[in-house]
Formats: sequence, structure tokens, C-alpha cells
Amino acid sequence: MAAFWHQRGRRQENGGLGSVIDGLGSVFDVLLANARLVLGVSGAAVLAIATLAVKRLIDRATSPRDEGDPKAEQKSLEESWQNLALIKTTPKPPTKQRREDLSEPLLSPARPLVPGEAPDPRGCSAPLGAPQVKSSPLRCLTLQEKLLSHSSQLAVPEIQVSLVPQLARSICSQLQNFLRSKCPELPFGRLFLSGALLDGLEVLAADHIHLMLPVVLDAGLWSLISGEDTVVRNPQYWMIKRIDLGYFPRGCSPWDKFIVGRYLSSNVLNETLHKLLVASINWPAIGGLLGCAIHPVVASRELKLEVKHDQVELSITLFPVVEMEDKVLLAVPPEGLVENLWLESFDRAEVSRVKELDAGDSGARQLCLRILNGVCRSQPSLHKLGGSPVTHVVLHLSDTASDWAEESLADRFQQVLEELVAYLEKGVLPSYFNPKINLFSGLLEEEIDEMGFVLYRAMSEPEVLLK
Repeated sequence: MAAFWHQRGRRQENGGLGSVIDGLGSVFDVLLANARLVLGVSGAAVLAIATLAVKRLIDRATSPRDEGDPKAEQKSLEESWQNLALIKTTPKPPTKQRREDLSEPLLSPARPLVPGEAPDPRGCSAPLGAPQVKSSPLRCLTLQEKLLSHSSQLAVPEIQVSLVPQLARSICSQLQNFLRSKCPELPFGRLFLSGALLDGLEVLAADHIHLMLPVVLDAGLWSLISGEDTVVRNPQYWMIKRIDLGYFPRGCSPWDKFIVGRYLSSNVLNETLHKLLVASINWPAIGGLLGCAIHPVVASRELKLEVKHDQVELSITLFPVVEMEDKVLLAVPPEGLVENLWLESFDRAEVSRVKELDAGDSGARQLCLRILNGVCRSQPSLHKLGGSPVTHVVLHLSDTASDWAEESLADRFQQVLEELVAYLEKGVLPSYFNPKINLFSGLLEEEIDEMGFVLYRAMSEPEVLLK
């Protein structure tokens, strides 16, 4: 390559190419001086840029170079490519000449270049008064703006927000009347609705709701035993033990028929209610009265109803619940041979605590939770993180991060992701209300790894979770 540039320079010097180039420079200057008349303002600007690039190419070709300096040759080639790119990227002038361009005064011819003098770049710039086209750059949304925009998309249609609770309360009333007439000896409390739609923490879709059935126990006949003190060694579960059988034998409590080994069996109670829901209640008649179709889910371990209405499809899950000693226990036994366990629920405490914190500092915890639950709902691998796990992470973070104003939503959102990744790395998420409880205990190792991988990638670019 060095020999190529050396021979090329020699031919230029011996052939008297310099004088020819000077003459071409004069011609270019004359063309530029009259370009506005022929090509218009925009065309003159384009021709000026192109001429400048060509002059620079010629000037480099005729200037002496160090024969042994390959870097100078490489730099010359790179600058030539840049100038060629400048010509290619220059916008094409309009083909139609504008009438106002013809009224512009002609430029006086430029002074010819003296041999050896470097061309003045100012002489090749666009004429004064030429219109300047300013390109407005696209506005990039910040994470804060994307989060607020995403939260507005999570709103449930008003018709569903009003219709679903109304429909669920009507079914609740029909079920309450049936239980009172079918099982008058069992002191069930008044049924009430629960779930995300009524809690206000994750208004994502009006497609599921919980129906809570209170089981009223005599505190003098029953006591609680922590699951940590049983063979399961899990503090999240409790056992309800029948006591004082010597003084109050079986039959003194209407719930004694559900005892297995001196413990109130959540599994036996669920099986009894399941038979009632499937075989004893005339759901087609109730559905016809309410203007919908109601079908109990036979194959499910849960007490579940599927409701189809013209404007909404709804899933209702029935939970027998016991409230004793400031504990809220659900008849949700774990899979396995142990059937007497009751799951401690913190849903009511979670909702109360989050709303209390937001009311105290005008925070955006509820808004952050709705967005996080929306992310978990849209990402199949993150489904099991939605609900209680993310709520407990937000509550833990509230103890250390004091600024929960809406203006800090993006910072708190990213911080929650970081906290989740840290908990997933350990495989342990302690409950906010009982540190002995690991909320990840029901997850498989593969599920934890997949969740951690998804959130770890999102830490550097949280916007990917909002798509």
C-alpha cells in the first residue's frame, strides 16, 4: 500500500497535475457562486457540501506523505470514507424549483485560490439566509414515565368492577341460605368476599374472587398447635386440637364429626363441602335466576365454581376459615399424607399494613404492587411471585427505604427487583409477620432458578418487564 501511494504522488508531481487542480478549484468556485440561481437554496447547500468533500479528496491526493508512515495512509483513507459518507447521507434537493429562490440575489464569484493555499471551508458553506432544517429528536420515556403509563393500562373496565362483586354477592347469598337449610347444626358464620379485586392491591383482572366461609369454634374446646412443633416442622401451618375430652366428650362440639386423631381435619371438612357443592346444590336453577351459568369444578382439590356471564367469566374459590388467637387459618392443607393442617393467611394483615404505611407518608406502595403483580401475571415464569411474596418484599423494603413518594416510583421499583433477586439467590424469603416462615418453601429449585434468571436480566433494563 505504501508503494502505491508513493508512485501515485510521483505521477502527480511529474505530470503537472497541480495546475489542473487549481483550474478545477476556480471552476468549482464559479459554480458555487451561481448555484442558487440554477438549483435553488437547498440545491446550492447540497452542491457546496459535495464540492467541499471533493476538494478535500483532491487536496489529500496531492499533498506529500511520509513514505514510511502507514498510519498516515490509513488515516487518509478513513477520512476519505468519511467524506464519501457525507456526500451519500446529504439529503437530495427538491427537483422542483421554488419561486422565492429565483428572487434571491446572486452570489458574487468567489476569489480564486492561490496555488498552494488551502481552501477556506467557510467559502463552501451554505449561503446566508438559507433555511435551516432542525430535526427534532424522538423523546425517550424515562422508567418513571413508563411505569406510570403501564399502571394506567392495568385498570379493569368499570362494568366488570361493578358487575363481579354484585354477581359474587348474589351467589354468596344463595350459598349461605343453602348451608343454613342443609346443615343447620353447623355454626357457619356469615360468608364474605375477599381477594385482589376488593383489597385494592392488584387490580389486574376481574376474573377471580375468594369466598370466605367462617367456621365458628368454641375457644374452650379447641386450641392451636404450631406446625413447627409437629412432624411437618413448618411454622406456616397450624393444627386445631380438640381439648378436655374428659370433661367435654365427643359430640359436645358440632365440629367433632370432622375430627381425625383429636385434630380438626381441614381435609375432611373440604371433602364434605365439595360433595355439597357438586351434588346437592341446584346450580342451573341459581344460575338461571342470576342470569349466568354456574358450574362447580369437580376435579379440583379446591372448592371452586366457574361462572359465565354475558360480560364476564368469573372463578370463585370457597375457603373455610378459622379465626383463633389472632390467627387467620385457611382449610388449605399441603399435598401429602398430613390432612389436619391449616394454613395461616396474612392477606388481611398485608393489606392493612400497606394501606397504613401509604396513608402515613402519602406513598406509592399500592401503585408499585399493582405494577409488580401485573408483571408477574404477564410473565409465566413469575406467576408464583405475585401476591404475597412481592407484598412482603415491599413491606421489608419499607423498613429501610423511607422515600415512597410517587416521584420515587422508578427507584423503588428497581430496588424491589434487586431485593427479589437477592432473596431468590438465598432461596429464602422470610415473612414480614413471622420471620420463621419461608415464603419460598413451596417452590421447586428449578422454579427459583428460572425466576432469578429472569429478574437478574431485568435489573439492568427493567423496561423489558413492562412489554
